[in-house]
Amino acid sequence: MVFAIAYEILGTRADADDVVQETYLRWAGVDLDGIRSPKAYLATIAGRTALNALRTVARRREDYPGPWLPEPLVTDGEGPEQRLLMKEQLTYALSVLLQQATPEQRAVFLLRDVFGLPYAAIAEAVGKTQAAVRQIALRARTRLTAGDRTPTVAEDTALALTAFLDAVATGDLQALMDVLAPDAVLLSDGGGKVVAARKPIVGAGAIAAFLLRIALTPTPDLTVVIGPLNGGPGILIRSGTRLELTVGVAVDGRGRITGVYLVRNPDKLREPAMPEPVGRPSPLPR
Repeated sequence: MVFAIAYEILGTRADADDVVQETYLRWAGVDLDGIRSPKAYLATIAGRTALNALRTVARRREDYPGPWLPEPLVTDGEGPEQRLLMKEQLTYALSVLLQQATPEQRAVFLLRDVFGLPYAAIAEAVGKTQAAVRQIALRARTRLTAGDRTPTVAEDTALALTAFLDAVATGDLQALMDVLAPDAVLLSDGGGKVVAARKPIVGAGAIAAFLLRIALTPTPDLTVVIGPLNGGPGILIRSGTRLELTVGVAVDGRGRITGVYLVRNPDKLREPAMPEPVGRPSPLPR
């Protein structure tokens, strides 16, 4: 839970890891007899710490070259930590959308709608009154509901991804345009370190032409699979054992792809093991 809150607010694994460590260090010194809800207490600390960290993170992103996308979370392992991580994460499309909301909207939406914390605890985390938090929650829901057209059923996204991959693999321009919504948007994050589109690409025709050009680029030992990406399926492209590209998508209720999110920045494509939290050895709430 702590990692999920920190990641969804901050958007990168390293920044989220820092929040996790600080949260559990504080937890280690807490008198448990005075804590009625350990889950709410940890979530409150994590939310507040992540919001404070966001001020520093935002300054680093001011001069970011091209679109900035959240770091994709890819876990191929089947251990309990990996399964828990994927269960707690939102879809990649919703993670992208959250980054377009205000920091307070992100925190309130996560703490209330995802983790079910009471408004009193959320108000303490964000430094607002309960009345203000309720208004922020309403605005966040309105914004996210209007923008997130991704179905909640992972199988629907997987079907769209399969059709998408088949069209790209065969070079079928019309088939690719058919799986894309007419007003679809593509964002590509290269971080200034690899070739990527510096501006959003809008429209099914423009996106299809762009993707088919990329598909012609030779890559040694290329493997392309539909695999776990954050809390749902995505496309993972590797050269040998190195992850070269992830593709997340947003899909509407008609099975059409409305958003394509390419991450090529090598700094965001590492696949490290999950860190062990620092804190007391007693069981911690999930």
